[in-house]
Amino acid sequence: MNTTKKRWLPLLAAIMLVSLVLSACGSKESGSGAEGTAEKPVELIWYTIGTPQKDVNAVMEEVSKYTAEKIGVTVKMTMVDWGDYAQKLQVATASGEPIDMMFTSSWAFDYVQNARKGAFMEIDELLPKYGQGIVDALDPAFLEGSKVDGHNYGIPANKELPAQEVWRFNKQLLDKYKLGTEGIYSLDSLEPLLKTIKENEPDVYPLAVDKNQAPYVPYDYVIEKLPMAVSLKDSGLKVVNVLETPEMKAALNTMHKYYKAGYIPTEAASLDSLTDVQATGKWFMDRATSQPFADNLWSASYGYPVVSTPASEALIYNWSVMGSMQAISANSKYPEKAMEFLNLLNTDPVLRNMVDSGIEGTHYEMVGDNVMKNLDNSKNYDMPTFSLGNLFITHLNETDPADKWEGFKTFNDAGVEAPLLGFNFDTSKVTTEIAAVQNVKEEFWAALMTGTVDPEEYLTRANDKFKAAGLDKIIEEAQRQIDEWKASK
Repeated sequence: MNTTKKRWLPLLAAIMLVSLVLSACGSKESGSGAEGTAEKPVELIWYTIGTPQKDVNAVMEEVSKYTAEKIGVTVKMTMVDWGDYAQKLQVATASGEPIDMMFTSSWAFDYVQNARKGAFMEIDELLPKYGQGIVDALDPAFLEGSKVDGHNYGIPANKELPAQEVWRFNKQLLDKYKLGTEGIYSLDSLEPLLKTIKENEPDVYPLAVDKNQAPYVPYDYVIEKLPMAVSLKDSGLKVVNVLETPEMKAALNTMHKYYKAGYIPTEAASLDSLTDVQATGKWFMDRATSQPFADNLWSASYGYPVVSTPASEALIYNWSVMGSMQAISANSKYPEKAMEFLNLLNTDPVLRNMVDSGIEGTHYEMVGDNVMKNLDNSKNYDMPTFSLGNLFITHLNETDPADKWEGFKTFNDAGVEAPLLGFNFDTSKVTTEIAAVQNVKEEFWAALMTGTVDPEEYLTRANDKFKAAGLDKIIEEAQRQIDEWKASK
C-alpha cells in the first residue's frame, strides 16, 4: 500500500502545481467559476455506476448546454455496469486514464481503500471554496463519517443517513392467510408465520435467503462481512470474533432450524440473488435494508404490494454514510471545475433532475408541482437515482407522498451513531492475514449464514481455520487502531 501511495503522490503534486499555475495565469479555458466567464468550456469526464443507458449521450448533450452556461463546463458520462465497475475503475485510475469525477462507495470501488491508494483528490480545501452548497445541504455526519485518516476525499449523496433492517412481506400472502406482523422483530419471532406458509404454499419460499446475506446481530463490523466486530452496547469498543458471540451463535442455530424445517431455500448457500423469485412473487418474506417509504418503491418495482416492519434500530454506520459518493480523480486536470459541477449537481434542481430523469418531454413529463411521470422512452434512460447525488431536490413520482423528503430528514435526525462511525481500519500491516481470512470465509460463510450446515459442528471448524489464517492478529491490530482513534476523539 505504501508503494501505491508513493506512485500517486508525484502525480497529485504535479496536478496541484499545474492548477496553481493556471489559476495565476487566469486561464481562459478553465474559467474562474462565475457564470459565462469561460471562453471555451472544459470537458469533464465522469465515470459512474449502473447499467449503461441508450440515451446517456443525448442527455449529456442537454446537460452540457446547461452547465456550459452556468459554470463553463461540458460533461461526458461513461456508465460502467454494476459487476464490472470496481475492476474497470481500478485499471483506469492505476493507468492514469483521464477521469475527472467517479462514483465510489463502501461496496463498489471501495472508497476508503482507494482514497488511501491515492486514486482520489483530497478535497479539504476545494470543498469550502467551490462546494459550499454541498456543505450547507449535507447533515454534518455525512462529511464527518466519510473522512479517511482525517481528510475528505469524496462527497456523499444526500440520502438516508442511517441503515435500518426490516422484515419485508409479500402482502398478497399476508392477506390470504390473515397474518399480522404485530410482535415481529427478532429472528425467532418469525416461526409461526413461516410455519403457516410452509404448510399451505409448497411452491413459495417462506424465508427468502441468498448466499450474500447473514443474520442481523447488534454489532458494528470492522470490515463488512468479515468476523471482527464491536457490540453496539460496548462503550469500551472491544473487537471480538462475532462468530464466538452468543447473539451470532443463537442466530445461526435458529437459521439451521429454519433450514431443516424447509423455511429457507435448499439452494440458499449458492443463490447469487433473489431477483427471479421476487419477479414471480414466489416468496413470503425476507430481510432488507430500508429507507423512508421504501414499501412504495418495492411495490412499484415488483408489481405487487410489499410491506415491512423493523428488524433493527436505525443506525448510522460507516458503510451507510459511504453508501453512495462522488470523488474527484487524482488525475483530474480540472479539480476546481469538477467541484463546481458537483456543487451544482447537488444544489440545482434543474441539473439534478436532468441527470437523473433525462429530457423533459422525451423521458418524462411533469404532472404536478415537483411531481413527474415516466414516459415510454424512459426505458432508454433509467438511472440509479441514489448514485448521483442529492436526493432531496429530485422530483417526486406519482406514488410518492408529498412529504417524502421531510420523512427522510426526520429519519436521518433520529438515526443513532454506530460505535465505529468515523473509524476506518488501515489494513496495510495485515494484508496477508486478511487475504487468508477471506479464503476461509469463502469456504464457510455462506453455508453457516444461510443455515445450510449445523453450527454446532461447523462453527468450531470455521473458527479454528480463521485463527490459523491470522484472525487474532487482525483483531489485535484493529483494536490498537480503535484505541488510538477513541483516545483522539
